[in-house]
Amino acid sequence: MAAFLRRLVTAAPALRYSALCGQSRIESSKFRFPIGTITAITGGISYMFYASTSNLVHLAPNSEEDGQKVALKPDKWIEFELQDVARVSHNTNLYRFSFDPSEKLGVDVASCIVTRAPIDKDEQGEVKYVARSYTPISDPEAKGYFDLLIKIYPQGKMTQHFAKLKPGDRLEVKGPIRKLKYSPNMKKHIGMIAGGTGITPMLQVIDAIAKNQDDITQVSLIFANVSADDILLKEKLDKLAACHPNIKVFYTVSNPPKGWKGGKGHVSKDMIIKCLPSPGNDALILVCGPPGMMKHICGPKNKDFTQGELGGLLKDLGYSKDMVFKF
Repeated sequence: MAAFLRRLVTAAPALRYSALCGQSRIESSKFRFPIGTITAITGGISYMFYASTSNLVHLAPNSEEDGQKVALKPDKWIEFELQDVARVSHNTNLYRFSFDPSEKLGVDVASCIVTRAPIDKDEQGEVKYVARSYTPISDPEAKGYFDLLIKIYPQGKMTQHFAKLKPGDRLEVKGPIRKLKYSPNMKKHIGMIAGGTGITPMLQVIDAIAKNQDDITQVSLIFANVSADDILLKEKLDKLAACHPNIKVFYTVSNPPKGWKGGKGHVSKDMIIKCLPSPGNDALILVCGPPGMMKHICGPKNKDFTQGELGGLLKDLGYSKDMVFKF
């Protein structure tokens, strides 16, 4: 188990492109990862539903225009086999799922996948499913596998399903769901506000920028958590910032430990003014976090998952709707 965790905990795209200043690597016949610490936690703000059909909305077209086969299908549930699982913390597990080694998963930046599990049957005897979207932390270009880091919640129907999975079990997946179509240098400066598991889509964008020498986009991230121990990404983010002058990270926690030098409490107007780009046509602010944080920072998304009206601190500070994207 220790060896597996050591191989997997740094599974993230930017690490493969020397984003961590030439860290040493470990290799095996199956895996090749740099040595480091936990890289990401999947999930972020997604949606959950119960259904007896396989229909989903917001699924992006599956493209094979580059000649490479992809494993995901937007209109069909595909089963992926769990290859390995490792405990990362008291409530977080890392899962690797495998598929045809000649195929890519089929996600782009920034996209997530949808997972589902049967939970019950309705009055007509048809299966009811719970479904939830997660963001893979593995390189979108990787072939034959993808990695999910799942925080297990006691009352979480989908995460409790994950907690029961064992190597050899299968998980139904559909997708991808495209959130934001990122392209290099699309904006001069991208600001990010993430809360807890909302760091995942931010990581996709940061990794895409870090591995592309021609992408000179400035990135400024405010990452909010309950405590310093909840920042599973901290070592990687610190190294990314140290190796890439265009990447800046600011942490704030609700329960700071003694000697904490970062921000304290919820994201504030002052933090946004000091850390993020000012309102302007060359700026874009990405936001992802729990519902209360979204309401506080930018206002909630609509029930149909469209962006909704801009509200919260960002509206008060003069940002317009087209300067903000809600994950």
